[in-house]
Parts: sequence; structure tokens; C-alpha cells
Amino acid sequence: MLTIHVAEATPETAVLVDGDRIAAVGPFDDLAAVRPEARVRRWPGILTPGLLNPFAPELLEGMYHPDPREAEGFGTEPITGERAQRIFRMDASRRGASARRGVQRLLAHGTVALAGELRGQAAADAVRRAGMAVGRRPEKLPGSPSFSPVPLILLPGLAPGGPARFAVFDVPDRAALVRLGPSTCVVTVIGGRLVYRAR
Repeated sequence: MLTIHVAEATPETAVLVDGDRIAAVGPFDDLAAVRPEARVRRWPGILTPGLLNPFAPELLEGMYHPDPREAEGFGTEPITGERAQRIFRMDASRRGASARRGVQRLLAHGTVALAGELRGQAAADAVRRAGMAVGRRPEKLPGSPSFSPVPLILLPGLAPGGPARFAVFDVPDRAALVRLGPSTCVVTVIGGRLVYRAR
């Protein structure tokens, strides 16, 4: 099914998606005229290639992401350090569920690619199932592990034939994205599918 994704602040970079690939990138009016049968998804803000987060091991293996049902005992925010490792030692099966919830947090921040070596199968499986791209990270990392790393690392521009992988942020421009951060994400697309959508 053909789908055109267009964001209000960047109508000149609408994306025509065919399955899991990008069929075309260009002004919305041009894409809609050429493919009038395509479904149209309109979003607020700007459409971007999505973000790369270089802290995959720290966020997915070094943190425990509590299940909402555990809020009374663990709270709702990620748990770090020795406390996280104690939780994993108490019940090794928690690693997989925690990694899946961590991936969901990353997707909710417009992250479509990760860097850093994942040593455990649970985290690697969660990333693979989500369809996130994985790459090498630089030897020197900027800042500290975060779902909103500073500086933000945007992937290269979208191109026809490339994977349908991008994110939309509810901001007026990229400067506002840098200032307000990726928690402004409204939708993340990987493999042509909506893998995150803000409520």
C-alpha cells in the first residue's frame, strides 16, 4: 500500500512509502499529484530521517525499565547502576522485558538507529525485532547516556530506494528540535510501519 507522510512544517519533504521502502521524497503537492491513490498521513511539526542514539548498551543493558505494574516497588523511571544489576540477578528473565520497554522508550524519542555493542541476546533480540538499524559508535562519546542525548544525531537525508525509516517531531524547525529535544516525537516509522505514535 502506498502512503504519503507529510508534516505541517516541512511539506517540501513529504515521503512516499511503498511497503518497507521509500518510493519518493519531495513536495507534498507533487507526490499527491503523481500518486493520487496513496493514503495520506498528516502530522504536526517536521519530518526527519530520525535519530541515532549511541548509547545502546548503557540504555538497554545497563538500565532496568520497570513494567508499569511494578510502579509501586520500582517507580516508573529507568533504574541504573548496581540497583539495576541486582534486579537482573534476582530474575534473569527480566532482561528481555526490560530491553523491550527500553526500545519502546527509544522509539518514543524518534530513535531509529543505535550504536554500541550489545553483549546480551535479550537486548539484541529486542532491537532486531523493532527493526532498528545498528552501527558502530565513535570512540569518544559526547555527553552521558540519555534517551535525549546531546548533541542530537540525525541520520542522513531520506532518499528514494532507501529504507522507510524516519521520525516526526512536533516542533517548527530543527533548531527547535535541538532546543526542545526528542521527547517532542509524534511518530516513528521503521520498515514502513508506525512503530510509535504519540497519544
